[in-house]
Amino acid sequence: MERIALFIDGANVYAAAKRLGWNFDHRKILEYFAVQGRLYNAFYYTAIPMPIDDKQKRFTDALTYMGYTVRTRPLRESTDEHGDTSRRANLDVEIVTDLLTTAERYDTAVLLTGDGDFERPVEVLRARGKRVVVASIAEMTSYELRNAADEYVDFKDIREHVERPGYRLPSEQRGHDRMADSRPFYVTAPLSDTDER
Repeated sequence: MERIALFIDGANVYAAAKRLGWNFDHRKILEYFAVQGRLYNAFYYTAIPMPIDDKQKRFTDALTYMGYTVRTRPLRESTDEHGDTSRRANLDVEIVTDLLTTAERYDTAVLLTGDGDFERPVEVLRARGKRVVVASIAEMTSYELRNAADEYVDFKDIREHVERPGYRLPSEQRGHDRMADSRPFYVTAPLSDTDER
């Protein structure tokens, strides 16, 4: 039976959910991909605020109880020359480390991200005889990553299998703002009402 490992880029999946307007049920994601073989492990990578708040703690605990191996990094705040503060955490190194160091334990890696930075690690895995499936949404998936993978799965095509029905993202509970809906996914700074993007 094919051994499967799941690698979820939490920030990328959350950004995709915001674009789609519906959220994911992480238990259903496990079940959907596990049914295609025998699940070796499922890794979930996410940034956490420091100190960690109750909501984030409950979320990471829930993932652990579902069977995920949760990898975290603290969000780091930085201020630019204009006084604007941003919070970031990059878990790409952790994802690549797990992809490569656990490769002998799986036959297929399912990578939930559209980040083009993973193109080369995916090529390395395929050169070692591993099958790689990339899952994301088309508008957030780099051409290079999609081209490097054996298979591409669009979240829109598997919605009925992975959606968390009735759950609205926190940003959607405040009411719909048409301007927010039209913003590109990569904008991290809030846009003013006069911004024409």
